[in-house]
Amino acid sequence: MTPVYAAAAVHVPAPPEQVFALITDWPRHREWMFMTTARQVGEHAVEAYTGVWPFGFLDTMTITHWEPPTLVRVTHTGRLVRGRGAIRVRACAHGSRVIWAEELHLPFGPAGRALWPLARPLALALARHSLRTLAGLLPTPASPQPAA
Repeated sequence: MTPVYAAAAVHVPAPPEQVFALITDWPRHREWMFMTTARQVGEHAVEAYTGVWPFGFLDTMTITHWEPPTLVRVTHTGRLVRGRGAIRVRACAHGSRVIWAEELHLPFGPAGRALWPLARPLALALARHSLRTLAGLLPTPASPQPAA
C-alpha cells in the first residue's frame, strides 16, 4: 500500500547543538512529545509508548541515520506504526528550524486509508503542538543590553 506523508516545522531560538541534544534525549520526550514516553533499548533502537496505559500503542524504531547536530532518521518497526521518520535541525537566523517528517504505512488496510483524511489534521496538530512545546523547553538567548 502507498505510504502517507506528514510533516511539521517550528523555529527554536537555540543553536542546533542544543536542539538536537534535547530531541535525542529519549527519556525527555515525555516533556515535549504529546502523551509519549521513550527510551533507548539498544545502540540503534528506541521504543516510544504513546497514550495512557492501557490505551495507547508501542512504537518501536531502529535508528538508521545519525548525524549530530542536524539529522536523525528512524525506521518504525512496530505492529501499528510502520514506515520512516526523520527530524532535521538546521541553523537559521536567531536559532534553529526543526522539521519533523514521517512517511508511514497506515494500519488497518483500506479502513486506515479511508480514515487518514480525518486523522491527518489531528496528527499534524499534535506534531506542531509537540514541536512548540520542545521550543519552549530551550533557553532563549539573552537579548543584548542597551548601551548606557
